[in-house]
Amino acid sequence: MAVEPDSAGVRFPPPIVYLGALLLGLAAERFVTLRSFGIDWRLLVATGALLFVAGAAMMLAAAGLFRRLGTNVPPSRPTTLIATTGPYRWTRNPMYLGMALIYAGLAIGFDGPIAFALLPLVLIAIQTQVIAREERYLEAKFGDDYRRYKAEVRRWL
Repeated sequence: MAVEPDSAGVRFPPPIVYLGALLLGLAAERFVTLRSFGIDWRLLVATGALLFVAGAAMMLAAAGLFRRLGTNVPPSRPTTLIATTGPYRWTRNPMYLGMALIYAGLAIGFDGPIAFALLPLVLIAIQTQVIAREERYLEAKFGDDYRRYKAEVRRWL
């Protein structure tokens, strides 16, 4: 992935980070015998589906807002403005939060405790390698406007 000079400098697409860890965790289930969540499969599927739908809705709403506002979705591309409406009123990172909900939904729905256990590591990687870079970039580009937004809206929830 080419990283533009006027960007946060994120080198790996965040969806690939989430997907890679999820697939690794689900694949590990085949080789490592670990107790399942121990919950009736219907409840697992229902819980997983609910988390998946909530995450997809949040992610699509955030990406749709970016498109309507005319700014780029990929963090490897320039940002033209600070989104402060829609889901950005409650969280500075609704796309990453949505991806985390989708990940959790799939891990639970597929009864993958190893995949679920990897989610905190994924969130640490996203926090340190993606969000930290984005925040430095946005502060440098938008200055006090971004610092005010950052002071008013939580990073995750």
